[in-house]
Amino acid sequence: MKLKEIYELAIETGIKADLRGEDKVQEDLDRLKEKYNKMDEDEKEEFDTEKLENPYSDTRILYGDSDREVNKILVGVDIDVGEVLIADRLNEKGEGEKVDLVMAHHPEGKALAALYQVMHMQEDILHKHGVPINVAEGIMAERISEVERGIMPLNHNKARDAARIFDIPLMCVHTPADNLVTSFLQEKIDEKDPERVEDVVKLLKDIPEYKEAVGVKAGPKVVVGSEERRTGKVVVDMTGGTGGSKEAFENLSQAGVGTLVCMHIGEEHREKAEENHINVIIAGHIASDSIGMNLFLDKLQQNDIEVVPCSGLIRIER
Repeated sequence: MKLKEIYELAIETGIKADLRGEDKVQEDLDRLKEKYNKMDEDEKEEFDTEKLENPYSDTRILYGDSDREVNKILVGVDIDVGEVLIADRLNEKGEGEKVDLVMAHHPEGKALAALYQVMHMQEDILHKHGVPINVAEGIMAERISEVERGIMPLNHNKARDAARIFDIPLMCVHTPADNLVTSFLQEKIDEKDPERVEDVVKLLKDIPEYKEAVGVKAGPKVVVGSEERRTGKVVVDMTGGTGGSKEAFENLSQAGVGTLVCMHIGEEHREKAEENHINVIIAGHIASDSIGMNLFLDKLQQNDIEVVPCSGLIRIER
C-alpha cells in the first residue's frame, strides 16, 4: 500500500466506527467546506485543508511522501526519537524487509498541536447519552480551551524531526483507533448486558489485550463504586481526543448513566464521578489503545503489510 492509502483507510475506518454516526460526521464536514468557501484568500492560506476530508485533527501523515510504498511498519502507542532510532537501527541491520513507516497511536507534531480540535465530538457523544446539546457544548468549552493551552508549550516536532533526518515516514492514528475500541467494547457490553460491575470487569478480562495487561499489573480496575454494585446503563468513554469535562458527570448521572468504562481518569474527575454515584472502571490505557490499533492493523495485514509492534503495543490479531 502507499502511505496515502494507509492514511485514507485510517480516516475511512474511523468514520465508520464514529459514535456520532457517519451522517453526522459528513454533515460536519459539509458545514466546514461551506465555511472554507466563504473565507478570504489570507484565511484559506492558513487553513488546514486536510480538515475538509479528515474530521480527525489528531490523525495525520507527519513526514514522508504520500506516494511512498509501504510493506513493513514499526507501530507503537507512543513514538518518540528512540522509536525512530529503532526503525533506523533495524534498517541498518538489514534483516528482512526495511521499515518503510513508523506509526504512532498518540499524536505528535501538528496532530498533537491540534488535538484539542477533535474534542468537539465529545459534545455530540454526551448528547447521544442524554445530555442536552447546549449543556454539552457549554461544559466542554472550558475543557477544550484548557487542553489547547496545555499543549501550547510542548515541543511537538521532536519525533518528526528525527524521522526527517533518517528519511523514515511517520504518521499517527489516534481518534480513528479510539473510535474502534470504543465501538468494539460498547457492542460487547450491550450484547452481554451485565447486571453488576464485576460482570463488566470479567468481560474485559476475557479480552486478550486486557488479559495480558493483568499480568503486568495494568489490567481493569474499579476506581469508583464497587464490583458488587449494579451497573445501570453502561457507557464506554474512550474517544474524543482526551479526557472531557469533569462537570459532565453530574449531567451523565441525571441522564441515567450508571457505569463508565474509561481508559484512564484524573483525580478531580474521579471525585466528581464519586459525588454523582457513577461507577467507574478503568480498563487500562495502553491495553485499550492496543485494541483500537489492533483492529486497524488487522486491516493493514490483510493488505500484506508486516507489523512490528513496539512502545507498549500489545499486538493481538483477530
